[in-house]
Amino acid sequence: MFSNPKKNVEQFDISPGQKIADFGSGAGYYTFLAAEMVGETGRVYAIDIHKDQLVTLKREADKAHLFNIDVVLADLEVSGGTKLKEKVIDRGFVANVLFQITHKASFVKEISRVLRPGGKILVVDWTDSFGGIGPRSEDVFLKEKCRELFEQHGFELEKEISAGVHHYGFVFKKV
Repeated sequence: MFSNPKKNVEQFDISPGQKIADFGSGAGYYTFLAAEMVGETGRVYAIDIHKDQLVTLKREADKAHLFNIDVVLADLEVSGGTKLKEKVIDRGFVANVLFQITHKASFVKEISRVLRPGGKILVVDWTDSFGGIGPRSEDVFLKEKCRELFEQHGFELEKEISAGVHHYGFVFKKV
């Protein structure tokens, strides 16, 4: 079994009214779950570099009457790339994205820039390459490296979550 976004989000504390960023939102699995959890008073920013995915995500959000989702076309690997103000996000997701990021330190710095002090980020990524499913083995970003990367950029590990047989999961808190 692969990673289940609903089970992962259930291990992450999200409350009504919060502002959430889905960094590398893709099809929006985490975006849609968060939008339901934060309710009408909350906001979810689906951030991705692929315009076509964002267009589809927004169309599906409208069909589902989830009007608290904003799509943001962005390069996550540059400072200010999310186009969000500093310290405005309460919670964030980085799901199956790290293995695709070239400039990982810049990516984590941008997350840190927009996350409020005490804000939290849920990171889920692949533990290995599985016969053509997921990343190529040379692109896998190992969980030890992930933890080190976030800790080097002002985050502390709050907990490790069960993210599925082929994934690891962490909740980091911005200090």
